[in-house]
Amino acid sequence: MGLPVELESLVVHFGEMGSRWGFNRTVGQMFAVIVFIEEPLNADQIANMLSISRGNVSMGLKELQSWQLIRVHNVPGDRKDYFKPAGSIWELALQVLSERRKREVEPTLTLLRTQLMQEGRDHKAFSHERVTEIHDLIELFNTWFNDIQKLKPDSLQTLLKLGAGVGKVLDFKDKLISKDKKVSKTIKPED
Repeated sequence: MGLPVELESLVVHFGEMGSRWGFNRTVGQMFAVIVFIEEPLNADQIANMLSISRGNVSMGLKELQSWQLIRVHNVPGDRKDYFKPAGSIWELALQVLSERRKREVEPTLTLLRTQLMQEGRDHKAFSHERVTEIHDLIELFNTWFNDIQKLKPDSLQTLLKLGAGVGKVLDFKDKLISKDKKVSKTIKPED
């Protein structure tokens, strides 16, 4: 069973994107094959489709399992392990973001927290202010991401579709508050 022709460009692209997501090209291609082929696949099928060694597939499958992007699927009467995606496309996307946060954002936050907690620092120094700003921004994103992860895929999709509409609502709110402040300044309390 070779790789279907209609999937070749997708698989190549996922391989290129894999390195940007935090794993190598081959693992990205394996992930694409598992996502885009409907039936669960075993390691031999994946190796055949991608023309890579069985050992390379085995290491790649372990990597994808460590990212919690695939799961083992047992086929009755077959002793081989078969693999399929570990959820919907939305769940997989959130899982990639979650893993990237663990691998990239958390170490940065740890470093920033350590820097902020050092004693004897001049708390008015420009660099300390910048460290504080970066820390607070990343913490805000982290809190937002925690909230996003709790949403059901339908709610998340609705939120994302709101897009710029949320900005318009916030602009409108700011205008209302601004007008309210102007009105309250012009109304003087009775003596």
